[in-house]
Amino acid sequence: MTGAPAVLAHGVGGRQDLPITLPQLVVAAALTLVVTFLALGLLWREPRLDRDATGGRPVPESLARLVDAPAFRWALRGLGLLAAGWFCLGLLAGPDTPDNPTAGALYVLLWVGLVPVSLLLGPVWRAVNPLRTVHLLAALATRRDPERGLREPPAGLGLWPAAVTLFGFVWLEQVAPERATLPVITAWLAAYAVVMLAGAALFGAGWFDRADPFEVYSRLVGHLAPVGRAADGVLVWRNPLDGIAGLRPDPGLVAVVIVLLGSTMFDSLSNAPAWLRFTQENGLPPVVTGSAGLILVIAAVAAAYLAATGAATRIGRTGPADARGLPAELAHSIVPIAAGYLVAHYYSLLILEGQRTVALLSDPLDTGADWFGTAGWEPHTGLVTPSGVATLQITVIILGHLLGTVLAHDRALYLFPRARAVAGQLPLLALMVAYTVAGLLLLYAG
Repeated sequence: MTGAPAVLAHGVGGRQDLPITLPQLVVAAALTLVVTFLALGLLWREPRLDRDATGGRPVPESLARLVDAPAFRWALRGLGLLAAGWFCLGLLAGPDTPDNPTAGALYVLLWVGLVPVSLLLGPVWRAVNPLRTVHLLAALATRRDPERGLREPPAGLGLWPAAVTLFGFVWLEQVAPERATLPVITAWLAAYAVVMLAGAALFGAGWFDRADPFEVYSRLVGHLAPVGRAADGVLVWRNPLDGIAGLRPDPGLVAVVIVLLGSTMFDSLSNAPAWLRFTQENGLPPVVTGSAGLILVIAAVAAAYLAATGAATRIGRTGPADARGLPAELAHSIVPIAAGYLVAHYYSLLILEGQRTVALLSDPLDTGADWFGTAGWEPHTGLVTPSGVATLQITVIILGHLLGTVLAHDRALYLFPRARAVAGQLPLLALMVAYTVAGLLLLYAG
């Protein structure tokens, strides 16, 4: 990112740090998926996951009372507003230099940090989203129901708005010229705030659930958290696979998960020497090349997914209605793959640049103050050794694909005739292998 060199350092591990050679790693990962698929076919013969979110063990009553207390919810909203205000202080009045924490706060602490926090605690951004709170306060001040807008949202809207805004953010984060400078960040955030608040005024607070890229992103990943809500609203401890199995196949869900996975793959590709040479030598403006590359990688990920689910439909012999809905029914299996790839790709960025950003946030105006006592922090590098990062990257990528294989298998047992269930999953297995190979090759392309 221009103006913030440290934010460019997405990874520390490389080919030389792998425990085995890259070809051996790719073959081993593919074989792991094949063996897992065969074991599932033999041992997992009935649907087991709770797709209706009716299970789970209730959390202790004291914890449930705390989380559900209005005072606690308002405290989280207030925390979100305070954090947004502090962020805006650096955005609007801070120096436009690499020492301004704005780019790190947006691209690292928020975008990357949402993944581990949501994996642990669920959809946290919904609880602290400052724009949702602004809309709520405006509705209370005007004595309007925040859930009701001026009109009903269009039928079938689903998550399509989030797919668009999510693409808009990843384009900003990966392609936009001068994307770490204050004017560019300010322009994007102003447009984001206008779209969110205008949409909420028009369609009610449910617009955030459909359109806010950070809320939808956090909610998708949060389905893998060990804590969540049962269908009756009770806070429960749950099997993370039950949580993600309960993800509803809303319209636009496929587009959202494909944008997540495809954009992260493009981020790896954009750091490869071959791509950098192509960008410099093709004679086109970098923003044109980058935009085309981002779109093409996302399109390739989508084409592979739709081809695999289409083939699964034909082999599994589902009906026409099932065929149309199968991509959305299986989209939940892509979420752990995307989450694993996000952790693998951004882990070192979060650890190193995250510490630097926290230090800078102690003085967003660069006046020499130290409001939080962190201004003198030096990033601790003990958790980002090259071999350690490479091992973590391999582990989370393969684990994400293994979980995706399990989720697809369980859903296929539910959707396909029993006699065709295993055969119908063969295209999905091929998809998982293809995504794994592509992900590893792109991650270690340098």
